Amino acid sequence: MRNYKLLTPGPLTTSKAVKEEMLFDRCTWDDEYKQITQKIRAQLVELAGAPKSGYTAVLMQGSGSFVVESVLHTALSEQDKLLIITNGAYGERIVKMAKYLRVNFIEYRTEYNEHPNEGEIKGILEANGEITHIAMVHCETTTGILNPLSIAARLAKEYSKKLIIDAMSSFGGVEMDIAELGIDFLISSSNKCIQGVPGFGFVIANKQELIACEGNARSLSLDLYDQWREMDKDGKWRFTSPTHVVAAFSKAIDELLEEGGVSARFKRYQHNNSVLRSRLAEIGFSAYITEEKQSPIITTFLYPSEDFDFVEFYTYVKEKGFVLYPGKLTDINTFRIGNIGEIYESDIQELCKVINEYMGGF
Repeated sequence: MRNYKLLTPGPLTTSKAVKEEMLFDRCTWDDEYKQITQKIRAQLVELAGAPKSGYTAVLMQGSGSFVVESVLHTALSEQDKLLIITNGAYGERIVKMAKYLRVNFIEYRTEYNEHPNEGEIKGILEANGEITHIAMVHCETTTGILNPLSIAARLAKEYSKKLIIDAMSSFGGVEMDIAELGIDFLISSSNKCIQGVPGFGFVIANKQELIACEGNARSLSLDLYDQWREMDKDGKWRFTSPTHVVAAFSKAIDELLEEGGVSARFKRYQHNNSVLRSRLAEIGFSAYITEEKQSPIITTFLYPSEDFDFVEFYTYVKEKGFVLYPGKLTDINTFRIGNIGEIYESDIQELCKVINEYMGGF
């Protein structure tokens, strides 16, 4: 296979050093490997801007969706009620999980290109005093919209609700202080902005809220509390862990810190995104999300004409070394371009040159 540049929201293009960490085999019971796990957990709490005394990080095997489901399994008892804020496919996936788990919930839905309305959410909370938890996706990679954490955080504090944030595609690439925001469970994955490879996700949790979850889970494998209790002893995972992925992720965190931390990575991503939107606008592609709501993670673009053939376009661009992402909207023809991972302005400029050539603008 060719070494393509993946312009996706993850899996994404990783560095040579991250890939090289996976050339070695490690034992799950070995102390050196357990030390890697503990290093990662401590660093994740630091990246979240949270005090170690009040927060902890739990790593969980599987994709990001596995980890979101582990939080729903663990954080919610049969007596609890969840408000799910949705404006994209990943918020809707949380709704689907809640249905499978028979969680008592209410969905508040807005259009895919709109932010949640604070007044409307407030009305729901006023009318439904039995709601105990609020869940929201921070960056909806369905479209690339970045939802305001401040709204969910403010309302959770005002109405004394537990706050669950799916920060799958934003953590490590967008600065946030989860203690200040009052986020109780923040969920992300190894193959997103920290620029590791797929294989596990993680939860940064308020310790007291996690402790209060004991006995809630209806799944052994997805019991976040039980995973934390075992992992907190010495770094051992309950069941077989993705050792190669864990080692690669540890290296990826080191590279994030070497780059200058989350703020520096955000600036690179934001610059990539700004160049991409600007150049493609010149070529004739309009972005679906307005600039003030756009995340620096991934951008959704409208087809430039009714006869635009995405498969042909995708194939042409791939032959030039870049892999794009199809759209996820059902009523509008779109495609998506991510700018996270080991991607720099030179890559974006080269991609735009390729797209311009395809469009006939030689």
